[in-house]
Amino acid sequence: MAKVNAEFIEEVRADDFNAGDCMNCGACTAVCPIGLELLPRAIFRYVVVGLESKVRENAETIFSCLLCRMCEANCPAEVRITQNMKFLRAYINRKVFKLTRD
Repeated sequence: MAKVNAEFIEEVRADDFNAGDCMNCGACTAVCPIGLELLPRAIFRYVVVGLESKVRENAETIFSCLLCRMCEANCPAEVRITQNMKFLRAYINRKVFKLTRD
């Protein structure tokens, strides 16, 4: 069972993570060149509602994103998908892999 993590929500908000603007229309996933259906709309929904454990479970998928911006170019809500994905990668590196910036 996934549990809401309020600290995770606050950390995301502090970084200007704009996934809350996502309309869940699917335009992003329709143009993904590697066909990652989970990304970005589902993973962003996990973030917005604070399901950190679900985000961590999908670390491999988050790191599989090519950061090609095709999804961003087609997003009618102008969600900064690439920036958001980079944030999630950095978050996972810090929290899961215990990597820090030196």
